[in-house]
Amino acid sequence: MAQTKPAAKPAATTAAAPAAAPATAAKVVPAQSDIAFTFRQMGVPVDGHFKKFDAQLAFDPKNAAAGKVSFAIELASATIGDAATDAELIKPEWFDAKKVPTATFQSTSIKTLGGGKFEVAGKLLIKGQAHDAVVPVTLVQSGGTTTATGAFGIKRLDFKIGEGEWKDTSIVANDVQVKFKLAITGMGPL
Repeated sequence: MAQTKPAAKPAATTAAAPAAAPATAAKVVPAQSDIAFTFRQMGVPVDGHFKKFDAQLAFDPKNAAAGKVSFAIELASATIGDAATDAELIKPEWFDAKKVPTATFQSTSIKTLGGGKFEVAGKLLIKGQAHDAVVPVTLVQSGGTTTATGAFGIKRLDFKIGEGEWKDTSIVANDVQVKFKLAITGMGPL
């Protein structure tokens, strides 16, 4: 019967859980957020967006090193505003959205740079190709909303985006700029 007393320990574990809750309370508001990309086709910049994405944030600006950030982006939601080109983007040569429907980013470390600026390092996975990425992020707070902005570059061919005849970088450049503006609620103060 003396062994039934340790059953009280789970209650202590449960009591400790709320202390971690503020770090996980941050939520991205998709309707007020944007994940965009820009590439050059025949030397002309082309802008696109992903309409569907999700994020998991366990982040306290005052303890950034302990934070975790992950994103999942539905590749079939990519659009450049032209129905015919959007239909091409989901094909195997480009995003192959039927076979690999989601691109992901998972942080491995977060550094505080000061002045609301952070450096988030992690793994970017697109079409089964994983590469390290370092993403600069600036946070600005107004009222109950934190806005996270940043941009970073990738090489599309590293992720097998644009295969076959589209490997020719004189038609579609290899460099792609990814930009984001995320509205976040529930984040602690800077």
